[in-house]
Amino acid sequence: MHSSPSAEPDPQRWRALWVCLIAGFMTLLDVSIVNVALPSMEHGIGATPADVSWVVSGYALTFGLALVPSGRLGDDYGRRRMFLLGLALFVAASVLCGAAPNATWLVVARLGQGVAGGLLNPQIIGLMQQLFSGRERGKAFGAFGATVGLSTAIGPVLGGLLIQGIGVDQGWRWVFYVNLPIGILAILFGLRLLPKDARSGRKRTPDLVGSVLLGVAVVLVMLPLIEEEEQATAPRWWLMGVAAGLLVLFVLWERWLGNRGKQPLVNLKLLTVRSYSMGSALGMVYFAGFTGIFLVLTLFFQQGLGYTALQAGAAMLAFAIGSAISPTIGGRLVHRFGRPMVVLGTLLVAIGLAATAWLVREYSGANTAFVLAGPLFVGGFGSGLVISPNSTLALEEVPPAEGGTAAGVLQTGQRIGSAVGTALGGSLFFGELGRSHGDYHSATALGLIGSTALVVLALLFGVVDVLLSRTRKRRSTTQSAPPAAVSGSVSGLAPAETASVSLTSLETHEVRRTTTGADNTFALDAPAGTYLLLVQAGGREPVARHVQVGAEPVREDVGLARSVRLTGTVHAIRGPFPGAQVAVLDAKGQVQRVTVTDEAGHYTVDDLFPGEYTVVVTGYQPVAEPVQLTTEGPARFDPLLRLVSADKA
Repeated sequence: MHSSPSAEPDPQRWRALWVCLIAGFMTLLDVSIVNVALPSMEHGIGATPADVSWVVSGYALTFGLALVPSGRLGDDYGRRRMFLLGLALFVAASVLCGAAPNATWLVVARLGQGVAGGLLNPQIIGLMQQLFSGRERGKAFGAFGATVGLSTAIGPVLGGLLIQGIGVDQGWRWVFYVNLPIGILAILFGLRLLPKDARSGRKRTPDLVGSVLLGVAVVLVMLPLIEEEEQATAPRWWLMGVAAGLLVLFVLWERWLGNRGKQPLVNLKLLTVRSYSMGSALGMVYFAGFTGIFLVLTLFFQQGLGYTALQAGAAMLAFAIGSAISPTIGGRLVHRFGRPMVVLGTLLVAIGLAATAWLVREYSGANTAFVLAGPLFVGGFGSGLVISPNSTLALEEVPPAEGGTAAGVLQTGQRIGSAVGTALGGSLFFGELGRSHGDYHSATALGLIGSTALVVLALLFGVVDVLLSRTRKRRSTTQSAPPAAVSGSVSGLAPAETASVSLTSLETHEVRRTTTGADNTFALDAPAGTYLLLVQAGGREPVARHVQVGAEPVREDVGLARSVRLTGTVHAIRGPFPGAQVAVLDAKGQVQRVTVTDEAGHYTVDDLFPGEYTVVVTGYQPVAEPVQLTTEGPARFDPLLRLVSADKA
């Protein structure tokens, strides 16, 4: 039998996290680093504008289509196994990309690299959820968020350095070869540090038919857009009609699978949750808008203004810096302001892109990169207020049992949006470039206007969602509603501190949430049924209760206990003992915390809750003593270790 989730945490979990972060950094780096290498690819192997679009958008497309099936493969066959497989395939595909003798080889290898990245990414998230819980999980995901921002900012500059150092003809190859040493190190450390896979139960068959239908439909949407870039033949716009028919077949197929209790690629029932459907639509359209700017601006800086790859990468740093600063702010404020904050972020992006488009068209003086830095920073700052907060709000009302699938579908929509948006941006750019006989200013401005239009469409989705939410709240307040089904008070909070309260239906899994008011009380409406009431506040042990809601209101008063600290010094006969392992077990014998004494023999264990524990110290002969923790203040336990031989004597 394998251990329960509450068993002793993996002692190598933080080292394993570094393996996950390195792999995540590598796959995300390949999104941003390639953009500055596109002109080098055109020069080195004669890639056409259509080839360039496929290199960027093809990766996003296959990456997105692989996400949901890969998440289920990790659940069924083991996350460690799928992580290492995805990592090995990603490295192999990177080598094939770097060794490409022609553009067709490069595009096919890039599509394979996207599949490998889509296989790898869900395992990273799954391993982090498996290895960490509570506050540690928050820290782990915070580190992953920082990795995302770092890879976005470093990618263009690193790509520019490689191309400038190695040369325009061959430098683009090292944009892919750089993954080889990183990937090999990650595989070696992953074999050693990642937790072994436990045996799983029934294997679920991935929805390959749904993946093919959706993938072909998106490709048929992209094809005429990419053909427009070539301007060699008339674009086959009728393919979009075929794509619409395939999308209808995809919806019918997904519904058929869902009605028979099987595992569809997209659970269509999720789209009945308004916040999720609106958030998914906003995310897909927004990603279609803002991702296209990187292709257009890269070509503008390098081919239009004659910048080197390094200069072009540095010129786009303003957007990356803005998008790295604001997510922390958005994460703190999203639950206070909700969708209006996402609307504000989308508005900032639209303003930033529109201003960039205007300046590109009208300004032809020196130091263009510095002139564009301001509006690009505004756009990047707004982007950070959109992406993560929108995902948080979209998943907020999704039943917990569907959370993983919903998140995967949300990311798939974003990747498909990225693929279509990049193709659209390239189509507008190269089309205008041909019509204007090489006017890069007008071509870039048109591409940016197209991106701005898509961002404005995403903005409209956000505004509609806000208006619908306010209309629903207004209707609920004007009706003579009965008293709240569940109400109560929360004791143990500090002045001005609030607690989050959630009420989850055990029949429908629908979640209702609120926070305590100034008087530390809460109230939630709910129909009759059985619920799980969960009350949480920072630094306190959560309280969960079963609640039966009937015709009469239910009162539940909750007391939250503050977490306490256990400290001490481990001594041996000769004095303080460094390097001793201190484990804290709860009343059930399950390990809650593990630490090691420092050079002075001191140890500190935080985030324990009042109750009875057993402290086990190992160094020489193990020592185990009961400890009673209370809310009155930090507890202290100073054990004495003895040599085994001395005890036997």
